[in-house]
Amino acid sequence: MRWFLRSKIHKAIVTAADVDYIGSITIDEDLVEMAGFIVGEKVLVASNTSGARAETYIIAGKRGSCSIEMNGAAAHLIKSGDEIIIMGFELSDKPIKPLVVLVDKENKFVRYL
Repeated sequence: MRWFLRSKIHKAIVTAADVDYIGSITIDEDLVEMAGFIVGEKVLVASNTSGARAETYIIAGKRGSCSIEMNGAAAHLIKSGDEIIIMGFELSDKPIKPLVVLVDKENKFVRYL
């Protein structure tokens, strides 16, 4: 068994960061579904801006809002305005073809990669 990339949102822009919120990353519910994520799922978030990485879990943001918000301790590492990649993985004995969503600078869906 190996860990494989299953889902990814690529080149998203963090729209807010709140260190006082208790944990998680808030993602527009439309983007959650397009990428094949599930609310509550553990994800790895990597900042293309700073190089920082953080593991957290997904909470649903307002549908159609294009919001991506870092919450809690991760907001010290990944700030509002950072360009990020959000990745989900799956343990499998066979390779998985990942579902990769590319978004624009406003976090609007562009295409599947």
